[in-house]
Amino acid sequence: KLTSLALQPVITPELLHGRVHLKCSYSPPSPEPPAQYRVLWSRLSGPGKREQVHHETTPRSFSYVEMDGKNLCLGDMVFCTVTAFRRGTPEQRSLPEDSKGFYAGIKFLPESLEIAEDGKEHVLTVLSTIPIACPGQDDFCKITLQLRTEDLGSRVPGPPDIALSACQVDLVPEPCSGSSCVAATVTVTAVTDFAQDGTRGSRISAEPVAPRDWLWRAYTPRDVKVTVRDLPTGNCYSFTDPHIITFDGW
Repeated sequence: KLTSLALQPVITPELLHGRVHLKCSYSPPSPEPPAQYRVLWSRLSGPGKREQVHHETTPRSFSYVEMDGKNLCLGDMVFCTVTAFRRGTPEQRSLPEDSKGFYAGIKFLPESLEIAEDGKEHVLTVLSTIPIACPGQDDFCKITLQLRTEDLGSRVPGPPDIALSACQVDLVPEPCSGSSCVAATVTVTAVTDFAQDGTRGSRISAEPVAPRDWLWRAYTPRDVKVTVRDLPTGNCYSFTDPHIITFDGW
């Protein structure tokens, strides 16, 4: 008889022996915990499609899989599915239980921005959900991301409508907390261009700069779309000495 045991599998990132791993943890039911667990690791290979990358049968209440750059790469959405059964009776197993999807890579928070040409600064957080591995013991290790802005083909051609406070951000190793391992911030400001150019779209892209860790070399994070809402600009006039109309209409 198939039953649900409320195993509640959860994926967290860990650094083991200098290599990035994902850990699937689950809660064995009491008072009689099962003797064996079958853990199936999979990645999202397309809309609604999963591809199996690893599986094991273990008596432990956790399972590890390595981010090896082949079976699991940066940018993958990863799942673990756990089934419990007693030793000697593998046909009497519990219902398989899925973890929530774990995105391994760089996240931008928020994932998109809508701002106005009012000169205000908006904070964009660059977050790595996996730890930064150090190639050598004595090296100061970090991942540097080159940030770029690009116009998304608005009606009025021109440079991007946004400006960043920095062109690069450094991701320096820190202890992981939940699904957040490293975070850096950059501010985004809409360029006040004194042009009536309507609402325009831009995007912010990031690219690792010469990473020493091979896991990062073929990885490009997702872009951030930024929508800039145009605001009317003030005008002042000076005509026939000495008439001056100021910005506020006087």
